[in-house]
Amino acid sequence: MYAQFGPNPTIEMSSLSSLLSFRSPIHSRGALLRRFGGTTTMMSGTVDPRCSIAPRAFECLDGIRTLAESGRYKAWFLDQFGVLHDGKKPYPGAISTLENLAKHGAKMVVISNSSRRASTTIEKLNKLGFDSSLFVGAITSGELTHQYLQRRDDPWFAALGRKCIHMTWSDRGAISLEGLGLQIVTGVDDADFILAHGTEALGLPSGDATPMCLEDLEKILELCANRKIPMVVANPDYVTVEVRALRVMPGTLAAKYEELGGEVRWMGKPDKVIYASAMAMANADAGDCIAVGDSLHHDIKGANRAGIASAFIAGGIHADELGLSSFGEASSSDSVHTLSCKYDAYPSYVLPAFTW
Repeated sequence: MYAQFGPNPTIEMSSLSSLLSFRSPIHSRGALLRRFGGTTTMMSGTVDPRCSIAPRAFECLDGIRTLAESGRYKAWFLDQFGVLHDGKKPYPGAISTLENLAKHGAKMVVISNSSRRASTTIEKLNKLGFDSSLFVGAITSGELTHQYLQRRDDPWFAALGRKCIHMTWSDRGAISLEGLGLQIVTGVDDADFILAHGTEALGLPSGDATPMCLEDLEKILELCANRKIPMVVANPDYVTVEVRALRVMPGTLAAKYEELGGEVRWMGKPDKVIYASAMAMANADAGDCIAVGDSLHHDIKGANRAGIASAFIAGGIHADELGLSSFGEASSSDSVHTLSCKYDAYPSYVLPAFTW
């Protein structure tokens, strides 16, 4: 299953379903398709009892031009990995699509399950060739985590101690805890909580990090679960797109910890808090917002919970599950419908990629 399973874990795109095997499969069912010009609207013919709500209709679009020109949505909340870029380079058409969207008056906010702070996200987009001045701002799960740990005005965070086991990155660059007043420990008996920023290394009291494979990190989690130590996960994603592979993210560790009986505070998508922050940043009400992302469980379910519209990019982390093999390839409405019900997440629109 794992193409590389050491300090730098990645998995093949086709392994996503196996990685998320703790989610029960949903069988496909009949559907009614109606064709309207360049869009396809899909409505379910039957309701699977395992869906928490009746599946909603969605429109299949070739690009976002129609939505942008309509002015229907004033604020656009854009995921980055799998939508704007693959971690190494922008997707074809992504930069020009952003520019066109800005010309139509859209307020754009980057909303990302990234362990890093918002300023780092903007810097990365600049380096990849995006014009950061087009964005109102950025909000990341890492930024939220930093703020909550720093302020401690939330009762749950106020009750946390200051000594933490820090799971972080090595090749991708360790996460700084400067300004948080935390003490990094490596002994489970000394820890008040676990802070999961990455899946490649264990933080050291010196501020350095020692590379560690996922299996060894999970062994530490087993010891922590026995002591009922809570976890804060700064990036709820299970995986992210990196070129044509999927890299394991901290959400995988958090899911494992919950399986072990541990308590986890999930920061970022799909929690409503990150969307509320984005709406405040854009000064927009829920009815004027649309979220664009490639993860049904995080981006689309998060939009559902926040009560805002959503656009699902089919060519991201779910590409293999949808039978897609090339950039810009359209998914079948049946396959999207089935997958949406599997993840209990229902998009308003479906697009092959973030293009105009």
